[in-house]
This record gives sequence, structure tokens and C-alpha cells, in this order.
Amino acid sequence: MSEFNPAVLLDPPPFPAGRVAGLADRLALLMGTSADVLLVQAEAVVALEAVAASLGRPGFKAINIVTGPYGLWFGRWLRRTGAGVVEVRAEAARPVSARAVAATLDAHPDANLLAVVHAESASGIRNPIEAILRLARERDILTMVDAVASLGGHAFAADARGADIVVAGPQKALAGPAGISWVSVSKRAWAEIDRPDAPATSTLSLCDLKRLWLDAGRGALPGTPAPLELWALAAALDRVEAEGIARVVHRHAEAAIAARDGLKALGLSPWAGPEEASHLVTAFAPPAGVDPASLLDRLKAADPEFSLGIGAGADRLIRLNHTGRRADLQVVHGMIAALAAALRP
Repeated sequence: MSEFNPAVLLDPPPFPAGRVAGLADRLALLMGTSADVLLVQAEAVVALEAVAASLGRPGFKAINIVTGPYGLWFGRWLRRTGAGVVEVRAEAARPVSARAVAATLDAHPDANLLAVVHAESASGIRNPIEAILRLARERDILTMVDAVASLGGHAFAADARGADIVVAGPQKALAGPAGISWVSVSKRAWAEIDRPDAPATSTLSLCDLKRLWLDAGRGALPGTPAPLELWALAAALDRVEAEGIARVVHRHAEAAIAARDGLKALGLSPWAGPEEASHLVTAFAPPAGVDPASLLDRLKAADPEFSLGIGAGADRLIRLNHTGRRADLQVVHGMIAALAAALRP
């Protein structure tokens, strides 16, 4: 195989504002939303922080569900603004229960926001997003969903579920570039964000994006465009649309089932059962007496996409990555074969 020549990435053609507006419209359709879509020229963690920075302020109160590192960070960013944060924590590396969310909502009827991560690549779990958003709708509370990992791996229709703010990126199930992301913002979410004391002249200001992009008729990108990322996002969307988003989701579901079945065939227990599992990665705890780091070293020799889980409760788990283009039965079967070989005495 010939070595990749990075020089081909130099001097890309420009990506005009009209095309960017087209990307935003395609992303809205993909997410099932009529809300405004703002492109953020950075990895999705910046978009998440921008949401916290733009919403949070003294007197603002959020109920923040923590089932992994990103929920933990989101709460920290909100507190930095002076906002009050009530955390709903699940058992380590496990999904939250709808019952716990309902109890917290009932105990804090003055909350302005409910924030949740849909699926956690860190541990391979999935939160019960439909039930959680339904609870928020019943109480008329603003919602923020981190769908960075889940979009394309799980069915998700933002408007139908009542999600006011959704943060997403293409680098996971959509198999696109990591250097760009987006935020959808509903009209009632803008009422909380677009205010006189909102952050301005900041990378973390959603109001800046609104005024410089939406209010200006989407005629010129704020800041300096990143054409490589924009062209890559367009190519990823071309591929997703050609396959069909329903088929992309189904492919991820098939890969997840095959991974769980493969683990069970080896006498291993998947960390999450079918009702709690993400379609993106499948995690398991190594057998008693097997050192996770040593096992991982052997697995990585066969496939570098094996990895340890991230965060409390997940850091002793080993993850099988079947996200994006790896959501393929041949890839999953290869990972299971590598695992079987690595476990042989």
C-alpha cells in the first residue's frame, strides 16, 4: 500500500457560504428538526461548552444527568457561569433511570434546563432518552441533548422527541471529520440564550453565531472558514444520504448485536444488556485473573481500535469499536476472533 501524501490536502478549493447553508439544512433534515442549525468550526466538545457558556448565568438552574465524562464536564462549565446545577448520577458507567430523573424534576420544579447525553462511547451504555425527554415535556422544561456519539447510531428525531438544543458531530456514527460540529437551537431555547448579558466576541458565544450567521441571512461565515473540514463533512453527508440514515442506524444495531453475541459465545458478559447498550461500542469486563492492560496489548496487536473504557467504573472495561465505517459484521467478527485468540492460554 502506498503511503498517503499529505500534500494533497493543501490548497483546497473554497467552500462558499451558500454551500455551508446547504450543509446546515441537510443536518437539520438528518436530525429531524426545524430548529436553527449553527455550525461550529471545532470538535464537538467546544460546541458543548458553548451551550453551557451561552445558557448559564446566576439564577439559572439546570438538572444535569451524569453518566460519563461529558455530562460531568457540562456541569462544571455551567457552574463556571454561576448557574446552579443539580446532578442526577447513575451507578458508575451505567445508564440513569427514568425514575431517578422524574424524582429530581419533581424535587426541583424551578429548574430551567434538563441536560442529558444520549449514548456514552466511554462505556457503551445508552440513556433512556425517550422517557427522559417525555418527562421534561410534561413539565415544560428546556432540554439539551448531547447526541455527538448517538446520531447515526441510534434513531433520533429532535422535534418529535421535544429536544430544544442538540449538540452533534460527524466523527462517530456518521464517519466524518472530527474538526467540525453543530448545534440545533429551538425558538424557546433562543429566548434563554439571546439576551443582553449573553457572552459575546467569544468562540463560546452562540449569540455571536446567531447575529453573524443567521441574522445576516447566512451570507458569510463568521471567522475564517475551514474548507477541509467543510468538504469532508459534505462528503460524509453524501455517503450517509446515499446509504440512507435508517440503514446506517440499522447497520450499527446489527453490529452491536453481533458483538454481544460474540462475547457471550466466548463466555464473556457484555457490560450492558440490549435495553441499555449503545450501538456504537460494546464493552466487557475481562475474566477474573486477566489483567485488562495486558489483554488490551494483545488485542491491539490485531486491531488498534480495541480500547479501555473512560471514566469511573469504565476504566477496567475493554471496548469493541463498531462505530461509523466499522459498523460492519466482518469487522465485528474479526474483533471477536482476535479476542478469542488473545484469551487462549
